[in-house]
Amino acid sequence: MARVLVTEEIAQSGLQELRNAGHEVDVRLGLSPAELLEAVVGANALIIRSATQVDAATLEAASDLIVVGRAGIGLDNVDVAKATELGVMVVNAPQSNILSAAEQALALLLAQARNIPQAHAALKDGKWERSKWEGVELYGKTLGVVGLGKIGALVAQRALAFGMRIVAFDPYISEERAKHMGVQLMTLDSLLAQSDFITIHLPKNKETTNLLDAAALAKTKVGVRIVNAARGGIVNEDDLAEAIRNGHVHGAALDVFAKEPTTASPLFELPSVVVVPHLGASTAEAQDKAGVTIAEQVQLALAGDFVPFAVNVAAGEVSNVVRPFMGLAEVLGRFIGGLLDGNPADLEVIYQGELAGAGTKILTLCALKGLLGATGHDGVSFVNAPQMAAEHELTWGEVSTVESPEYVNLITVRSGDHAVSGTLMTIGTRLETRIVTVDGHSVEIPPAATMLVVRNDDRPGMIGHVGLALGEAHVSISSMAVGPDPTTKTALMVISTTTPTPESVIDRLRSTEGIQDIHLITLR
Repeated sequence: MARVLVTEEIAQSGLQELRNAGHEVDVRLGLSPAELLEAVVGANALIIRSATQVDAATLEAASDLIVVGRAGIGLDNVDVAKATELGVMVVNAPQSNILSAAEQALALLLAQARNIPQAHAALKDGKWERSKWEGVELYGKTLGVVGLGKIGALVAQRALAFGMRIVAFDPYISEERAKHMGVQLMTLDSLLAQSDFITIHLPKNKETTNLLDAAALAKTKVGVRIVNAARGGIVNEDDLAEAIRNGHVHGAALDVFAKEPTTASPLFELPSVVVVPHLGASTAEAQDKAGVTIAEQVQLALAGDFVPFAVNVAAGEVSNVVRPFMGLAEVLGRFIGGLLDGNPADLEVIYQGELAGAGTKILTLCALKGLLGATGHDGVSFVNAPQMAAEHELTWGEVSTVESPEYVNLITVRSGDHAVSGTLMTIGTRLETRIVTVDGHSVEIPPAATMLVVRNDDRPGMIGHVGLALGEAHVSISSMAVGPDPTTKTALMVISTTTPTPESVIDRLRSTEGIQDIHLITLR
């Protein structure tokens, strides 16, 4: 059972999932920074939204922390670099509120175009002001979408239904994909110059903070209207207010602000500005999806499994083709770590067959994690394995080839002077893991918690020597494979045992005539 600290409101359905899994859910809302430093001590998981600041001090205080889960998209309130350094996984729920956020952007767009909040307030105040709140149609206008990711794409799709012309700036989107969406890609300056409406859909970082400042706003079309439902600070609020006052920008609609919560801004005084208090994800559906999604991600992290939405794991997306091989890749990494006797070396992973080109980055990471774990690196995880490798000046990489002479798929891990290969085999209706070659010797054996690899002269009686030594130590053999090599006149025994082999037995076997070397392999 793990302790999960929850510092902000998330859907009860998500909390209940964690409780059903047997975890202690500690809900502590409204903590001050000092109180948070005390509360995180002993927590294995921390679930937040946008208000809790998870800085370096918080992460250092949480020495038992495995994962930080953000029930939403943005992570500007989490020190992800420090979390990675400490081996703490950071996960979010990137798809939970994309529909709600896109709809909010469209709602703000319409509200700004038709002055709906202003007219509503005036009428409730007893004023019938039809001419004062005259708006504009969206039809035929140019909408500039800054950031054509998941949310920006949904906004573009919906704006097309209004008959708008859609242009976009996003250096990570291909022209072919944009064209397929009915969107024209262009530079940011061109977008600013051509757009009647501009909507922001970018993460907040060093590159995007103050992206629309006074200089950028001066490049916009006179009378432009700005919508920001992404992150506060991407649009400079003071510069935007001044551009509205001098008439260059007609108006704006904002859901987010540089400092939140806030009840004061120069924009609040301007009649052509629509503002709401960060409601982009505030729908029942989005909150429920975010709560359930983050609960699922946290459970995976606590179990030591790969987490699809981990933002600080160098793996990319994991396809259904690749996912079944993750366990095998880590086993091969651990196996070769045993052959190295605790001395890690550069790692290369070779993929043959259908796996080649299937996005195997996660498998290489699994093998690296296994190698480091088997060579004495406590606390190695998907998060910190690359950093640990860098600290030891280890290189790691992968090679793929579609050719596989004997197997549909084959993974080979090389490190130092050793190599081990494995595959997944269909046995009846089951998919089972097999180690098939070790250091060039053909073997076929299922991996076990404890194994021995014995290299010996290929001559009669060698299996008997090993079997006798293990039997006298009351170590049972559960399976065994022998791979002879006629060219070197050596053989390799790969033996699975029900209990670990004592060091005294290994030392005895090493001194036996005809045994060249022996390695203890621990896979769990």
